[in-house]
Amino acid sequence: MAEAVDMDAFCESFKAFAIQGDTKATGKDMTNKNWAKMCKDCKVIDGKKVTGTDVDIVFSKVKDKSARTITVDQCKKALEELSAKRFPKDDDGKNKTFALIAGKKPGTTGVTKASKTGGVDRMTDTSQYTGSHKERFGADGKGKGIEGREDIADNSGYVGQYKGEKTYDKK
Repeated sequence: MAEAVDMDAFCESFKAFAIQGDTKATGKDMTNKNWAKMCKDCKVIDGKKVTGTDVDIVFSKVKDKSARTITVDQCKKALEELSAKRFPKDDDGKNKTFALIAGKKPGTTGVTKASKTGGVDRMTDTSQYTGSHKERFGADGKGKGIEGREDIADNSGYVGQYKGEKTYDKK
């Protein structure tokens, strides 16, 4: 039989996963989203014996009826249920399951990163703008301000596209 898992390390991992992605979380309880992330990141979900559906079902079993989160003790109970599926016929399956989680932190693989390609340059190059957007910028690329956003009325007395403006008296 293997040695017992350090429960302090397990509790630290629980807290780290509980606050992952939630600025208001205290770390005392965990949502289903974070529970599934913990099981996936720590390889409790293996895709064969334990699936994401199994994890969701166990979460629903151990949480209180009206609650949307689980506590550390409920998490331990849930992992005991999953350990029977993950390590069948193994007397030490419970410790192995806890060992998968103890000391782990949430991973950030697959998280969207800032673009380092030239796409941003293409989007901010005002010389490539067309239509009404083109009219908002001058030849130097600086914005025209209110003149570029609003149609300002021409009260000169001439028709809109008349090219001979101010030439009437010059005959």
